[in-house]
This record gives sequence, structure tokens and C-alpha cells, in this order.
Amino acid sequence: MDPLAHTLVGACLGETGLRRVSRLAMPTLVIGANLPDVDALATLAGADAMYGIRRGWTHGVLAMALLPFVLVGVMLALDRLQRKKRPDLERPRSGRLLALAYLSVWSHPFLDWLNNYGVRLLMPFDGTWFYGDAIFIVDPWMWLSMAAAVVLANSKSKMGIGAWSVLGLATTGVVVLSPSTPLGVDVAWLAIVAAIVFARARPIVVERAHLVARTCVALLGVYIALMLVGTSMARSQARAFLERRNETVQHLMAGPLPANPFVRDVIAVTPNRYLFLEVDFLGNERFTESHPPIPRGEGPEAEAAMASPEVAGFKHWLRFPSYRVESGDGGYRVHIGDVRYTRTGAGIGHGVVELDERLRPLRASLRK
Repeated sequence: MDPLAHTLVGACLGETGLRRVSRLAMPTLVIGANLPDVDALATLAGADAMYGIRRGWTHGVLAMALLPFVLVGVMLALDRLQRKKRPDLERPRSGRLLALAYLSVWSHPFLDWLNNYGVRLLMPFDGTWFYGDAIFIVDPWMWLSMAAAVVLANSKSKMGIGAWSVLGLATTGVVVLSPSTPLGVDVAWLAIVAAIVFARARPIVVERAHLVARTCVALLGVYIALMLVGTSMARSQARAFLERRNETVQHLMAGPLPANPFVRDVIAVTPNRYLFLEVDFLGNERFTESHPPIPRGEGPEAEAAMASPEVAGFKHWLRFPSYRVESGDGGYRVHIGDVRYTRTGAGIGHGVVELDERLRPLRASLRK
């Protein structure tokens, strides 16, 4: 998920009452919810390193065991510095902080697993990618559900009101101005935002922000469960639909689309091409073709391109690879794409490997 979602989840957990179990509980929850994304520094090492490192070591079981101890160690060091200036401060309860650190750090790979980018949960012992395919990587409904309680509890000053107003306007713009968002979704979003503003104006609601937070966490759990069920239904229905058309489906993904929980984006793998459908649970037509078929393009040139050491990380990241070969004087250019992203024009998931006439890799370039 995006950093805003992780941050709001950590903050909302704090507002349920967990912030009161120990001093430094809230920063532990918020930092822990984002901590596995320290691997974003891999982008500085180049595109192939980014593909090879992201959502790996720092998102796997070993990191999940160790990162909470690292986080609590930093929190206790911060406490010692603070109490040198203010000896009257209450000592944090290290055992409780550790429990909160585990809760927040573990929330991160769980949320990342929910989308179709995936996460390598067993690293460093096994590099297998796991995909929940249930929640889009940027999900405004998750923002809204978690922000409700956090806004109520942290908008008591003019600065707080101003900051949350700016964030609210920005996220509302993302949803309402998106061409892919249906009118009904826009109306629902604006109605919920208006309800949060109305609730903020009622002191009794602000005083009970912890109850609102608990309700929001419960609703988020229900939302995630329903999205998982919807993905499972779309996957089985799309497979049956394609098989009725005599398509040989080897593998199939039914993933989410931004902001619209009632539609699933389907990628079906057949022996020589990818097929694309949208499954609309509320539409007049349940199944529509969302993109023309894309050839898989496998062959000796593609195999030679993927053997290049310059795309080793990219190779392991690919989920639905497609290849397009261009012949030229003295060699070939092999375009490699992951159709999850390249068919929509997204800025990731594409690379080019140049080969000589003997299919030996010469150079490679990748998009971050």
C-alpha cells in the first residue's frame, strides 16, 4: 500500500486506545507501520536493484521477527535522551512497546499482500511472491476509514484543522477528478467526507474518538474481507466465462481497480497470449473486454534477454511477462513488459535488452 495508508493504519490503531498503554506508543505504531519500506532506498541503486530488493528482505519473516526489536531499541534510546532534559517523564513500558511494534510492523506486509504488486513473505529463505489481488495499491476507501478517527482526535487546534483540511481536499481531488471513478463512487466519497466534517463539529463525538477508531478498524476488516471474497468470485466467474469460449486458461488474476470496489481487472494467461476482462458486479454486462489480447512473445530471443545479469532483479519481479523482438543490423532489441502495468501505460514494468547476432546480451535499460 501507499505510505499514507500505512501511516493512517498505525495512527488509527493508536487512537483505539493503544496510545495510552505506554509513553511513545503512538510514534512506535506509526513508525512501525512504515518501517519495512526502508527498502525504498534501493531505488538509489538503480532500477534492477529496486525490482530485486523491494518488498523482499524487509518484508519477509526474518525482518518481521527482528524489526520490532530494532524499533523498540530506537524508542528507548529516544526516551533516554528525552529524560536527560526532563527527568520527570514517565518511563515507557518496553514490553508493551514491543507488542505494539510487532502489531504495527506486521500490519505492513499484510496490507502489501492485499494488492497485486505482491510481497515476498518468506524472505530471505524463499523468494516466492504472494498476491492477495484484493485492494488496489492506492485505496481511497482505506484512507477514509482510517482517517475518520485520526481527524477527530487530532484536529483540536487551528493548525491541525488546517493540515487535515489540506489533506482532505487533496485526497478528494484524487478521487473526484479521476476519470476512472464512477459517479456513484464520487457521491459516496463526498457524503462520507461531509459526515466526518459534521462529526468533527460535535464535541461529544470528538470526546469518543477512541470508539470511532475501534469502529473504523472493524469496518476496515469487513471491507478487506468483502474485497477478498469479491476477488475470489471474479476469478472463478471469469475462468468459467473464458472456458465457455473455448479458451485454455493456464492461470488467471482478478485484481482491483482504483476506487471502485465493484469491478475487477482480469488477466488470463493462455498458451500464447494474455486476455483482459473487466468483471462488473453491478453492470448490465458482467464481462467486458478491457484491452486487446497481448502475445506472450516467448522465444529464443526472449530467453537470451532474460539471461542478462542486468535484469536479474527485474526477471524475478515479473509476474505476467510479455516480449516483443525488433531485428536490426547485427542484433536484436527485446522489449520486456509486465502486462499488469505496461498495457495501461504505467511508468513501471518495462525494460529493453539489446542482443548481438549470437543472442549475447550487450546492454539493458529498465524503467523504475
